[in-house]
Amino acid sequence: MSLDIATRVYNHGFRIDPIVRTLLDTDFYKFLMLQLIRETSPDVRATFGLINRTKSVRLADVIDERELRDQLDHARTLRFQKNELIWLAGNTFYGVKQIFKPDFLEWLENFQLPEYDLRRTDDGQYELLFEGLWSDTTLWEVPALAIVSELRARAAMKGMSRFELDVLYAKAKAKLWGKIERLRVLGQEGPLKIADFGTRRRHGFLWQKWCVEALQEGLGDNFVGTSNVKMAMDSGLEAIGTNAHELPMVYAALANDDAELHQAPYNVLRDWQQMYDGNLLVILPDTYGTADFLRNAPDWTLAWKGIRPDSRPPIEGAEEAIAWWESHGLDPRDKLIVLSDGMDIDMIEEAARKLRGRVNLSIGWGTHVTNDFRDCAPDGKDDRLQAISLVCKVVEANGRPAVKLSDNANKATGPAEEIERYRRVFGQKKLATQPVLV
Repeated sequence: MSLDIATRVYNHGFRIDPIVRTLLDTDFYKFLMLQLIRETSPDVRATFGLINRTKSVRLADVIDERELRDQLDHARTLRFQKNELIWLAGNTFYGVKQIFKPDFLEWLENFQLPEYDLRRTDDGQYELLFEGLWSDTTLWEVPALAIVSELRARAAMKGMSRFELDVLYAKAKAKLWGKIERLRVLGQEGPLKIADFGTRRRHGFLWQKWCVEALQEGLGDNFVGTSNVKMAMDSGLEAIGTNAHELPMVYAALANDDAELHQAPYNVLRDWQQMYDGNLLVILPDTYGTADFLRNAPDWTLAWKGIRPDSRPPIEGAEEAIAWWESHGLDPRDKLIVLSDGMDIDMIEEAARKLRGRVNLSIGWGTHVTNDFRDCAPDGKDDRLQAISLVCKVVEANGRPAVKLSDNANKATGPAEEIERYRRVFGQKKLATQPVLV
């Protein structure tokens, strides 16, 4: 029977509806990266910080500080359950059984999210920091984002009646199902692979659960999995994900000179391929600019399975990857491209029709599947439920500032002087800014 989300939201209280219910409620790539971090960088310290790129939304004016602390404190009480660790140990991921080593799973048995530092800032935002060993702080990223995102949604819905909530969710369900029907047509035209990547900026846990079930029901084999480990376990779906920007950001922060800094992204890939192989060999090239990365990439990276363009228009990013493979005499049809940055139904349709037959294409569908309530609010005040661009990034490693340049100048993070240094080292010219919607 379908979950009555409106009733649960109307009646919810903290004790029966904590936002994060299990440490498995996170993205799969966090576990893959964590295993690598413990293997290669066990003593490295890394601080993560919340960044709201949608400055017009004053989160500290919307989200009650006591409620935020209660949710963060609750997340710190969680431990991995025995059945969860058994599933991680025995399940097959990307065609590989026992991808997680026994000593890593033993370490997870006693894992606890470390302490946090929270304060309000003068501009109406929250400064939320997680300091400690990199192997401890990395798992805060996804639950912290999910907590802040859902608390904002709860605040927006707090004054709605039971029937207004019913209308809100009815509209949102119809909207998502309309997208699914369009994807059904797209899947009839040719190959289609869609995965849920929507945990970090979701409207809420219950809503993401409904969305995943709807995608599973509506798309069948064209829905290939979810990045959310808990939902993958519960639904029998494939857990999807490889690596993220934090790896090159930390490796780069620890570099001792400019030459070592420029080599840092490739050192990440070198270490990664010593632990993983096959379909887990997917390059994320844009941390310090895709053009420089591909221009200087070692020949051995050409053997990797695919590329995930992340911060430029998706088709443009895909074309750049295809051109790189072709320039080295490789057939892109043997390669994988994962598009996941701000994808929505129109972008998915355009990308599939443009790239189908030229490359093996997979779509990571994120915020626009798990937090799209545009035109759904009964009172017409949709801005309160509009998804914002919220991230939790590494801000320093071993006391050194961490930097991300991206292919979009609006996504750059780090101190201004360090950003300029990185642009010089990586040969990144001044980029045109692009809107950051989510």
